[in-house]
Amino acid sequence: MGGVATFTKVGAMTNHPLDHAHHRRHSPAAERNAAPILAQLQRLLPLQGSALEIASGTGQHAAHFATGLPGWRWQPTDADPQALASIDAWCNGLDNVRPALHLDVLVEARDSPSSELPEKVDAIYCANMLHISPWETCAALMLLASRHLAPRGMLLLYGPYREDPAPTAPSNLAFDADLRSRDPAWGLRRLADVLHQANAVELRLRERVAMPANNLLLVLERSLGPTKDSAWA
Repeated sequence: MGGVATFTKVGAMTNHPLDHAHHRRHSPAAERNAAPILAQLQRLLPLQGSALEIASGTGQHAAHFATGLPGWRWQPTDADPQALASIDAWCNGLDNVRPALHLDVLVEARDSPSSELPEKVDAIYCANMLHISPWETCAALMLLASRHLAPRGMLLLYGPYREDPAPTAPSNLAFDADLRSRDPAWGLRRLADVLHQANAVELRLRERVAMPANNLLLVLERSLGPTKDSAWA
């Protein structure tokens, strides 16, 4: 859980307490939602694969998911360089987690693909980034997914969304107003707009999973031919 260059994710803000002895930041939201998200990942994903996490934030999700998915190799990333030590501290001792990388999706989309990232992965996971970053990060994230997902790979997006014409939950409306008061470029995104960006790079919605606290897990799938090995170099 994390963000792009100009912000860090709500739930992994820089004013969260930092355990200096272990370099671990702590997000209560990540602690609460890790178990229900992992349950869905265990249902959706095969026993083995490779995953790229965008906006890993504190690193709590990376550690929890890598532990619960021992057949998966996990590459955490974050746009905040100061988050990397926390991510690595949470994942210390997990052989299936690579050292965290600095990654800003806007820069990645604008420039040549980073040679540090795995060329192809079976899944890309991103939680709670889109509503606390400029709207342009959505298209950048989709472009990154189109570059790095293996055929039949999945992009998994967790967070709150506006779903027209369904009424938005009062708690999400209040959250949206709070976000926009902090930065006019932030705010809950319309699900239709997010899916439009996904469709532009040949990603299709496979499943919409209702999650606790008025959140969704969106499962987007790329289907561009036979599956091939996505092992890391």
